[in-house]
Amino acid sequence: MRIHQNPAAVRLLRTQRTAFTLLEVLVVVAIIVMLAGVGGYYLLQRYEESKLSKAKMDAEGLSTQVETFKLNNGDYPVSIEQLAQPQPNGGTALVGPDKIRDPWGKLYQIDPTGPRNGGNRADVFTTGPRGQLIGNFPQ
Repeated sequence: MRIHQNPAAVRLLRTQRTAFTLLEVLVVVAIIVMLAGVGGYYLLQRYEESKLSKAKMDAEGLSTQVETFKLNNGDYPVSIEQLAQPQPNGGTALVGPDKIRDPWGKLYQIDPTGPRNGGNRADVFTTGPRGQLIGNFPQ
């Protein structure tokens, strides 16, 4: 077998690329950054929705503890902080100190008259980041 040395073929072999250019790498990085930005936006949106759901569930749980406090002590607590302290009748705290704060770090509130629950039980609520009320009552 005989190999012919063609100068054009030799030049073509020498000019073949073996790596990416800087421009190609920058385009790929830009695409990755755009995809990460879009993904981050949707991830943060879901994260806020999960905080709202957690606040609703925590308010329901605290509502049960508020009713337990009333049964044990004869009256509703003055503030939510009383649930995290030893009870006046000598019992232990009904919840831990971390359970009386909402996902944004604020204390839950109590309204013993329960206007949003039709007066059947105390309202336990907090306000979300957009000012909406989140609590143990129908939204």
